[in-house]
Amino acid sequence: MNAAQQKPRVDLQVIAQMVTHGARVLDVGCGDGQLLQLLAQQRGVDGRGVELSQRGVNECVAKGLSVIQGDADADLIDYPDDGFDYVILSQTLQATRQPREALENMLRIGRRAIVSFPNFGHWRVRAQLAFRGRMPVTGNLAYSWHDTPNIHLCTIRDFVELVEQLGAHIERGVALDRAGAPIRVNAPWWVWNMMGEQAVFLLARDVPASRSAQRKTEPA
Repeated sequence: MNAAQQKPRVDLQVIAQMVTHGARVLDVGCGDGQLLQLLAQQRGVDGRGVELSQRGVNECVAKGLSVIQGDADADLIDYPDDGFDYVILSQTLQATRQPREALENMLRIGRRAIVSFPNFGHWRVRAQLAFRGRMPVTGNLAYSWHDTPNIHLCTIRDFVELVEQLGAHIERGVALDRAGAPIRVNAPWWVWNMMGEQAVFLLARDVPASRSAQRKTEPA
């Protein structure tokens, strides 16, 4: 199977299911454009991308995608309010210098924000720290401590708390186990935090705090 035929990452498939057809989308840290391509094919979106690496930008442009070089930490401030329906940050939040500010800008720029990230609270991560006394290396945290781009790792509970602090709310959430299968939506947070190897959240702003922890199931 060549690269063009490979199935998209499971978190990208979940993200695509959260986006409405024909939406205006900004993919921050879009890499080689795999998600933008998926959204164009499955959702017919008007997609734009921001990517830090020149190599990633070149790969996106070669695919006919509208992508510019930019930094999630430095450049989101320049985007106007409500410029997009969705702003997406997939597997990149932990690599930002100022994750809170990045989320604030995403919720300002987009009517909704979608974030996926590896869960540092997963039981395998805890086990490696507890029994080996070393920084964990897993499928979703694949770098050694000395060469990792991840500088602000968090758990699912950490992320939910930050969303509440920002005055936003969770419209939908999916925790995925090691095999990429969703954990049941009505499981308590500690189960998500222990068993979810990664998570995807759809966020919206300006909603009463009583709804900030609401979760809905997302087909996978």
